Amino acid sequence: MSLDLSKSLTPVCRVLAGAGLLFGSAAVMAESAVEPAQRWGVNMTPGVTEISRGIYDLHMLIFWICVVIGILVFGVMFYSMYKFRHSKGAKPATFHENTTVEVIWTVVPALILIGMGIPASSMLMDMYDDAEDAEVSVLITGYQWKWKYEYMDEGVSFFSNMRTSRGEINNIEPKGEHYLLEVDNPLVIPTDTKVRFLITANDVIHAWWVPAFAVKQDAIPGFINTAWTVVEEEGVYRGQCAELCGRDHGFMPIVVNAMEKSEYNSWLGARQAEAAELAQLIKQEKTFDELMDVGKDVYNKQCVVCHGANGEGGVGKAIAGSPVATGPMDQHLSVMVNGVPGTAMQAFGAQLNEIELAAVVTYARNQWGNNMGDSVQPVDVYNFKQAN
Repeated sequence: MSLDLSKSLTPVCRVLAGAGLLFGSAAVMAESAVEPAQRWGVNMTPGVTEISRGIYDLHMLIFWICVVIGILVFGVMFYSMYKFRHSKGAKPATFHENTTVEVIWTVVPALILIGMGIPASSMLMDMYDDAEDAEVSVLITGYQWKWKYEYMDEGVSFFSNMRTSRGEINNIEPKGEHYLLEVDNPLVIPTDTKVRFLITANDVIHAWWVPAFAVKQDAIPGFINTAWTVVEEEGVYRGQCAELCGRDHGFMPIVVNAMEKSEYNSWLGARQAEAAELAQLIKQEKTFDELMDVGKDVYNKQCVVCHGANGEGGVGKAIAGSPVATGPMDQHLSVMVNGVPGTAMQAFGAQLNEIELAAVVTYARNQWGNNMGDSVQPVDVYNFKQAN
């Protein structure tokens, strides 16, 4: 007995009707299923911006379309395998093709793809808005392994480093609530304000990603990618570098503090005052002891991982007794400010201010038996930068 397609049409319709009923029940349950899915970390979150909610809604729409397609396809497939199995005497069909069926299974998927593509394209256009009307512009630069934030035309810039201690990382201390997702200087932006991000990198490719904003953009040396957001709710939002950028890739968190606009303006004013104060401090002469104290703090924060707690070296070369730390001052400043191309020694000229650079060079030249007896003043670093 050959399989007659027309005779199997009614059972198939019953399967499709059952699938439609199943989908209807699933759709009713969808809303109640969203919260547990988010709590368990198996679904996207709506976020706190119009774009992030639009992406979430698009994601859920396409998800349920795929659920329906899966139910229909597997429902027909399992029904056919059960109803027309060999043990019941079913024989294979003798026809080779059916033009109507082939047109249907070509046109219907094409219409489904077009139906999904239209809202997806519209969402992409909204995401890639050029943001020329943004009220705040922030230049974000990725470094190994930290972020620099520079508020354009505001005279404010700072680095954001991970604050999680090495004791937590090495399982010596208990891990904090925001393990590997806490920084010393978070990015601060105002709420209900269009903020434009100009994203680039200083060394290798990074990626700036904050899920709650639906912003994820590559940071590429020599290129500037743009993104934007309008955050509607005050709060602290966390993200990470989303590009494998080196051995400390996992230690490059992002923290954004969104605050009400008047509070943001107060914060920005305080930062601008600090920058003006720093410009004055650079002109002042520091004592040797002051330089050594600041230099020790800078070394433990920036240099100890590569050069060791006692300058003995490790990933980087030893500083104790090194020809750089015991050689000409200008050579030492050049290494700190400009780095050493082709090695792991980064250029710290943009990462540290003149006081920190003067202090850490002084510390390295007078610690671990180097005992050079000399010191560098912040104005010396400033003049070196201007000349080089």
